[in-house]
Amino acid sequence: MSDILLILFTISEIVLLGVVILFFLRLKKSENLLSALQVKQEEFIKRLQFNTQLENELVATFEQRQQELVALNNKIEDRAAELKKLVKQADEYCKSPQFMRELIIKGHRAGKSPVQLAKTTGLSLEEIELILDQA
Repeated sequence: MSDILLILFTISEIVLLGVVILFFLRLKKSENLLSALQVKQEEFIKRLQFNTQLENELVATFEQRQQELVALNNKIEDRAAELKKLVKQADEYCKSPQFMRELIIKGHRAGKSPVQLAKTTGLSLEEIELILDQA
Protein backbone atom coordinates (compact mmCIF):
# COMPACT_ATOMS: atom_id res chain seq x y z
CA MET A 1 0.00 0.00 0.00
CA SER A 2 2.78 2.37 0.78
CA ASP A 3 4.27 1.59 -2.62
CA ILE A 4 1.03 2.53 -4.33
CA LEU A 5 0.84 5.66 -2.27
CA LEU A 6 4.42 6.50 -3.15
CA ILE A 7 3.71 5.92 -6.85
CA LEU A 8 0.56 8.08 -6.67
CA PHE A 9 2.42 10.91 -4.94
CA THR A 10 5.27 10.63 -7.44
CA ILE A 11 2.84 10.72 -10.37
CA SER A 12 0.97 13.67 -8.86
CA GLU A 13 4.28 15.49 -8.28
CA ILE A 14 5.30 14.80 -11.89
CA VAL A 15 1.91 16.05 -13.10
CA LEU A 16 2.22 19.15 -10.89
CA LEU A 17 5.77 19.65 -12.14
CA GLY A 18 4.46 19.42 -15.73
CA VAL A 19 1.71 21.93 -14.93
CA VAL A 20 4.26 24.29 -13.34
CA ILE A 21 6.54 23.94 -16.39
CA LEU A 22 3.60 24.64 -18.75
CA PHE A 23 2.64 27.63 -16.58
CA PHE A 24 6.18 29.03 -16.77
CA LEU A 25 6.34 28.43 -20.53
CA ARG A 26 3.08 30.30 -21.01
CA LEU A 27 4.29 33.00 -18.63
CA LYS A 28 7.51 33.36 -20.68
CA LYS A 29 5.45 33.53 -23.88
CA SER A 30 3.21 36.22 -22.32
CA GLU A 31 6.28 38.19 -21.19
CA ASN A 32 7.69 38.08 -24.73
CA LEU A 33 4.36 39.22 -26.14
CA LEU A 34 4.14 42.00 -23.55
CA SER A 35 7.70 43.12 -24.38
CA ALA A 36 6.87 43.19 -28.08
CA LEU A 37 3.74 45.24 -27.36
CA GLN A 38 5.74 47.70 -25.26
CA VAL A 39 8.29 48.13 -28.06
CA LYS A 40 5.53 48.72 -30.57
CA GLN A 41 3.83 51.15 -28.22
CA GLU A 42 7.09 53.09 -27.78
CA GLU A 43 7.57 53.21 -31.55
CA PHE A 44 4.00 54.42 -31.95
CA ILE A 45 4.53 57.13 -29.33
CA LYS A 46 7.73 58.22 -31.09
CA ARG A 47 5.86 58.43 -34.39
CA LEU A 48 3.10 60.43 -32.73
CA GLN A 49 5.65 62.83 -31.27
CA PHE A 50 7.34 63.18 -34.66
CA ASN A 51 3.98 63.82 -36.35
CA THR A 52 3.09 66.37 -33.68
CA GLN A 53 6.41 68.13 -34.21
CA LEU A 54 5.87 68.17 -37.98
CA GLU A 55 2.36 69.53 -37.52
CA ASN A 56 3.63 72.28 -35.22
CA GLU A 57 6.32 73.23 -37.74
CA LEU A 58 3.75 73.28 -40.54
CA VAL A 59 1.42 75.49 -38.51
CA ALA A 60 4.30 77.83 -37.63
CA THR A 61 5.44 78.17 -41.25
CA PHE A 62 1.83 78.56 -42.36
CA GLU A 63 1.31 81.41 -39.89
CA GLN A 64 4.57 83.01 -41.02
CA ARG A 65 3.54 82.76 -44.67
CA GLN A 66 0.13 84.18 -43.87
CA GLN A 67 1.79 87.17 -42.22
CA GLU A 68 4.10 87.59 -45.22
CA LEU A 69 1.11 87.41 -47.57
CA VAL A 70 -0.73 90.04 -45.56
CA ALA A 71 2.33 92.31 -45.70
CA LEU A 72 2.67 91.74 -49.45
CA ASN A 73 -1.02 92.41 -49.96
CA ASN A 74 -0.69 95.71 -48.08
CA LYS A 75 2.30 96.68 -50.22
CA ILE A 76 0.41 95.77 -53.39
CA GLU A 77 -2.59 97.83 -52.31
CA ASP A 78 -0.31 100.79 -51.56
CA ARG A 79 1.37 100.46 -54.94
CA ALA A 80 -2.00 100.14 -56.68
CA ALA A 81 -3.15 103.36 -55.02
CA GLU A 82 0.08 105.09 -56.10
CA LEU A 83 -0.31 103.81 -59.66
CA LYS A 84 -3.93 104.98 -59.82
CA LYS A 85 -2.82 108.39 -58.66
CA LEU A 86 -0.05 108.49 -61.29
CA VAL A 87 -2.40 107.31 -64.05
CA LYS A 88 -4.88 109.99 -63.07
CA GLN A 89 -2.14 112.63 -63.17
CA ALA A 90 -0.95 111.30 -66.54
CA ASP A 91 -4.48 111.41 -67.92
CA GLU A 92 -4.89 114.98 -66.72
CA TYR A 93 -1.54 115.92 -68.23
CA CYS A 94 -2.36 114.22 -71.54
CA LYS A 95 -5.64 116.12 -71.73
CA SER A 96 -4.04 119.47 -71.01
CA PRO A 97 -4.13 121.88 -73.97
CA GLN A 98 -0.42 122.69 -73.69
CA PHE A 99 0.57 119.01 -73.94
CA MET A 100 -1.73 118.49 -76.93
CA ARG A 101 -0.28 121.57 -78.62
CA GLU A 102 3.31 120.34 -78.08
CA LEU A 103 2.38 116.87 -79.31
CA ILE A 104 0.82 118.25 -82.48
CA ILE A 105 3.74 120.58 -83.21
CA LYS A 106 6.34 117.84 -82.64
CA GLY A 107 4.33 115.42 -84.77
CA HIS A 108 4.11 118.00 -87.57
CA ARG A 109 7.87 118.60 -87.41
CA ALA A 110 8.40 114.82 -87.56
CA GLY A 111 6.52 114.81 -90.86
CA LYS A 112 3.07 113.59 -89.84
CA SER A 113 0.14 114.93 -91.76
CA PRO A 114 -2.70 116.85 -90.07
CA VAL A 115 -5.02 113.89 -90.75
CA GLN A 116 -2.65 111.50 -88.93
CA LEU A 117 -2.33 113.96 -86.06
CA ALA A 118 -6.12 114.25 -85.82
CA LYS A 119 -6.44 110.45 -85.56
CA THR A 120 -3.65 110.22 -82.99
CA THR A 121 -4.91 112.98 -80.71
CA GLY A 122 -8.63 112.53 -81.18
CA LEU A 123 -9.06 116.18 -82.20
CA SER A 124 -10.77 117.39 -85.33
CA LEU A 125 -8.81 118.30 -88.45
CA GLU A 126 -9.83 121.96 -88.05
CA GLU A 127 -8.45 122.05 -84.49
CA ILE A 128 -5.17 120.56 -85.68
CA GLU A 129 -4.87 123.09 -88.50
CA LEU A 130 -5.69 125.94 -86.12
CA ILE A 131 -2.94 124.84 -83.70
CA LEU A 132 -0.45 124.49 -86.54
CA ASP A 133 -1.34 127.93 -87.89
CA GLN A 134 -0.80 129.50 -84.45
CA ALA A 135 2.59 127.83 -84.16
